[in-house]
Amino acid sequence: MNTQFDFGDAGEQRIVYVRPVKVAELPDDIREQAEGIDTLYAVHSAEGERLALVRDRNLAFVLARQNDLAPVTVH
Repeated sequence: MNTQFDFGDAGEQRIVYVRPVKVAELPDDIREQAEGIDTLYAVHSAEGERLALVRDRNLAFVLARQNDLAPVTVH
């Protein structure tokens, strides 16, 4: 879960989407790293590519903003 992603090549689209993801729905290697957490938050590009998984919603928004992206919530 500590894999770095280069947000610098996001192109013209600066919006990213933040949504909750059930850990049970993720691959085994990610579930093992989640250490008892039930829900993670995914940051997705406008094209739907998962850019990051983090432990809470606030952290997802901070991560996006630190990379000059505009996060919005997806339900």
